[in-house]
Amino acid sequence: MSDLHKEVSDLEQKSATAARLFDIRRIIGGLFVVYGIIVTIAGISPSDADLKKAQGVHINLWTGLAMLALGLFFLVWMKLRPAQAPEHAPES
Repeated sequence: MSDLHKEVSDLEQKSATAARLFDIRRIIGGLFVVYGIIVTIAGISPSDADLKKAQGVHINLWTGLAMLALGLFFLVWMKLRPAQAPEHAPES
């Protein structure tokens, strides 16, 4: 029986690890951080034509910073409240 319990606990641990690995918050947060960095860099030194098109607003800079904030929010949320493995369904 102990071998069976050990195997079950190993499978439960692998399930918990897989649940944390494929957490959607990691994917969304990572993409927003990467794209936020790219857009922020593009917004640091806009051309005069870009500023005129945006009516003088540094839209790429503000959008990039907002994307960075949102991405960091998702990553911090993932760290503070990690995903739990699904509970076993009761057998009927």
